[in-house]
Amino acid sequence: MAADSVYFDSSYLVRLYLEDAGHDRVRDLAGEHFHIVSAVHGRTEVVAAFHRAMREKRVDARSHQILHRQFINEATNASFYRWLPLTENVYRRVERAYLKASAKLFLRAADALHLACAAEHGFTAVYSHDRHILAAAPSFGLRAQDVITAA
Repeated sequence: MAADSVYFDSSYLVRLYLEDAGHDRVRDLAGEHFHIVSAVHGRTEVVAAFHRAMREKRVDARSHQILHRQFINEATNASFYRWLPLTENVYRRVERAYLKASAKLFLRAADALHLACAAEHGFTAVYSHDRHILAAAPSFGLRAQDVITAA
């Protein structure tokens, strides 16, 4: 993938819209790159996170609607997002990773898809604030980056 691209999982994508902890650092990082890249299922994770924010009363119903519409519009029309497909090679990479993984590794399926997708598409690093993704990234040959806890 191009040097002007950065791979974000949904924990970072959400911070482009919500003022969760570390959102300012994530937004600064995003501003340094021409494209924000994620696996296509990250779109679903983001809208689910917006709904969770409403359920937890961090945003009201009107704000939830606005966030949802803004994200969908930008996710489908803005040139700075690149959504990577979940190909057969991505699934095979996930299957191999689970086969080799230690019994101590906590790896959710959606997280494994992010990691495999990033690796399959030539990324060497992923940005996340999810401790499970950060711990599992080396199993996919990826560097785990978190500008939120690094500061």
